[in-house]
Amino acid sequence: MEELYSTRVEELFWGGLLLAITMAFHGMGMLFTVQWTNRLKSYFPAPPHLSVGLGVLITASWLILLVHIIEVAVWSNFFVWTKGMPNRSVSFYFALLQYTTVGSQLNLPLRWRLLEGMLAIAGLMTFAWSTSVLYTLAQDFQEEQLARHDARARKGPAPSAPTKPKAS
Repeated sequence: MEELYSTRVEELFWGGLLLAITMAFHGMGMLFTVQWTNRLKSYFPAPPHLSVGLGVLITASWLILLVHIIEVAVWSNFFVWTKGMPNRSVSFYFALLQYTTVGSQLNLPLRWRLLEGMLAIAGLMTFAWSTSVLYTLAQDFQEEQLARHDARARKGPAPSAPTKPKAS
């Protein structure tokens, strides 16, 4: 006979706590990302060259990815701690797939089943936040590059040397 599932207060408590930890890590991570990219941009003249601007965006993307990986690891470690997953490798794989809402054939034990959906909610919320941070940085990059382009266009072509009138 198949066991029936019912939501438990303990499951809601742990899910809420894990979501709060995820959001706290994400908030700190996004602030660090914005501060670090601003500091990096300050080392270069404004508006920065195209390659510098792209380098800053790529670095920001790496930092954001690192923050997401840490958040997945928090959930993964919880699943190993509660014996919901057999080992860290399987647990991290499962948590990453749930966090990105891809889903997997793996499932938590019935007593933790609600956490699968709560993990996906955490992923959706943090990806939305990350997207807004990356969008803001990308918009700054585009505005800087357009300002650089406009400044070059205003200078126009270099004036040519005056020509001497031809003697007849």
